[in-house]
Amino acid sequence: MFKTLLKSAINNSLWIKNHSKTIINPLLSIRTLTFSAEHDELRKTCNHVNPFVDEWEAREYNGQGLDYSFSVAFFEELANINCGGIPTALMVHTDMALPALVNYGSDELKREFLAPSLTGDYVACVGVSEPSGGSDVAALRSNARRDGDDLIINGSKMWITNGAQADWMCMLVNTSHGPVHKNKSLVCVPLKSPGVTVAKKINKIGLRCSDTAEIYFDNVRVPYRNIIGEEGLGFMYQMLQFQDERICASISTTSGMFRAIQETIDYCRQRMTFDQPLINNQYIHFRLAELQSEVECLKSLNYRAVDEMMNGENVTYLASIAKLKAGRLSREVIDSCLQYYGGMGFTEDLLIGRAYRDNRAMSIAGGTDEIMLGIICNLMGILPKKNEKQMKNCKKMMNK
Repeated sequence: MFKTLLKSAINNSLWIKNHSKTIINPLLSIRTLTFSAEHDELRKTCNHVNPFVDEWEAREYNGQGLDYSFSVAFFEELANINCGGIPTALMVHTDMALPALVNYGSDELKREFLAPSLTGDYVACVGVSEPSGGSDVAALRSNARRDGDDLIINGSKMWITNGAQADWMCMLVNTSHGPVHKNKSLVCVPLKSPGVTVAKKINKIGLRCSDTAEIYFDNVRVPYRNIIGEEGLGFMYQMLQFQDERICASISTTSGMFRAIQETIDYCRQRMTFDQPLINNQYIHFRLAELQSEVECLKSLNYRAVDEMMNGENVTYLASIAKLKAGRLSREVIDSCLQYYGGMGFTEDLLIGRAYRDNRAMSIAGGTDEIMLGIICNLMGILPKKNEKQMKNCKKMMNK
């Protein structure tokens, strides 16, 4: 389309150039020109543009302009990968490090960091947790001091998925000494900058094929314009970014549970005990039916959360419930399924053993079960007064 328009424009300009000697005053003479069929074809060519304008505008930063339902399909399909590490690495990139930049970043930041991240030229990570703690986001210690047109960053980040290979980090840091919920900013930090050190790749019991690193920042200088959105609103942006993370994690985990149940059914059908397939044992097929029922309920909750999020509603309540339920239910489902494999389930030879290790992180990463319960209790109005005040401050920030 663009090449056709370009050729037409060039040919038209050549015609004007070749006939310029016969036109004394183009502004007057143009009124007497007789347009031919070729002119009409040129007009038609230009008219072909409008139906595509909205689509092309939406793809300015190399995205495909798709709604969140396509992400749901993507997350569900990730569960068919034979490990949890690769899906985790992908989801950290797409739905944990990028949402705040997409929603609040300047055009300049989007061109510099978002566009190459959407094409796969950059790998992104998110930096919130620190060696001194992870769940208490308000208490983080990493800081960024303004120096002219720059920020000078000092501190460290822990449990950084993709950290050993990422090109940049969406980093939450203190940018002032004010109230803890209003003194933080999200900053795009290139990880090839002088002063950035990937201290070590952490050896985990699960999710082994996703790298998780500890990263230090020693007087790392980045432009002040690398702040995402407004300075001081980083805590709120990150709380909203967590909702994307928790929903996508629940969706993928739910799909993984369906797969584990189906593979267990297939195994129990062909495994013979006492002269009959193991699946004929009433306790086993009843138990698998119970598990399937629980997972179906969680799937419906996930879809409800997605629907409300796509309609612009605050999904903190549903996302927290989904995250909590996915973490706890996945442990129950995988443990129950592993039991029916007998000794083989306790080996590295079958995928159920890997799932047993990988799924344990669901109740820890992205907000522990206990943090989810605190959020849910607060939204139910049953949190004790001392904790309620802290939660209300968070809620007030998120509703601005």
